[in-house]
Amino acid sequence: MATTIRVRAFAKINLGLKILARRPDGYHEIRTIYQAISLADRLEISLAPRGRGIHLECDDPAIPANRANLVHRAAELWKRVQKYPGGIHFHLFKRIPAGSGLGGASSDAAAALLGLERLTGDRMTAAERLRLAARLGSDVPFFLWGGRCLGIGRGEEVYPLWDLPRRHCLVVFPGFTVSTADAYREVGRRLALTESPRSRRIFLFGARPHFPLEDWGPAENDFERVVFARWPELGRLKSQLIRAGAETASLTGSGSAVFALFDSARILARAADLIPRGWKQYSTRTLSRVEYLRAVTSEA
Repeated sequence: MATTIRVRAFAKINLGLKILARRPDGYHEIRTIYQAISLADRLEISLAPRGRGIHLECDDPAIPANRANLVHRAAELWKRVQKYPGGIHFHLFKRIPAGSGLGGASSDAAAALLGLERLTGDRMTAAERLRLAARLGSDVPFFLWGGRCLGIGRGEEVYPLWDLPRRHCLVVFPGFTVSTADAYREVGRRLALTESPRSRRIFLFGARPHFPLEDWGPAENDFERVVFARWPELGRLKSQLIRAGAETASLTGSGSAVFALFDSARILARAADLIPRGWKQYSTRTLSRVEYLRAVTSEA
């Protein structure tokens, strides 16, 4: 049995995000469409059968290498559920910017769960794996599916959607982060959200979406009204990318990254010239579910 493996942890964008109501548990009821993209971290996992603890290293010193990191918490939870007695060592190679709304921490946690299963052969059922992922964070279950998915509840209930044709994707990170908690509070104040009982979930799932399911279309993200008000340069960038030929452009999650989708690499390259100096940009592409699952189940 192998004792070391390297796996990819891909980023996501949100092709629309609607905040519908406050929930009794303190979270918010949302509807979103997740889309996996090829920008990825890499996670090296090693087993230490004679050890006991969990050790995490990261090539980015700004990323916590303790229980504050979702990879560490994923390993703790997996060890407890699977009753694994040995030690685990992780080395995380970051490329997805932290605090960008691209889901890097959640994807790293999902990659840890999948990699540990492959290394040990201790397989869970799909339902068990999804429940475990949901305990770690709202976005984590999506990264067990990849491709394009509808997310409801607080985002942890995931329903796979058919894939749309591949698109080139430009991701722009301005270098600063947005507090998700603060963004939710401000959106709730502006939208005057009321509390929503848990029983409304099926109604919310069946209701007509506020954004397209059948094409890329204009992506509507409720966080934009808050984030763009504070950082108008992000709103200007979105408008410029659309004028430059993007099929759609939007904030992803609560930000601060902005993405744009293009049907050609040539148009994307021209649009990339609009990015302000000092901001990070990533030329990537959308991943279908088959591509995603093939990539996350093969060694990086």
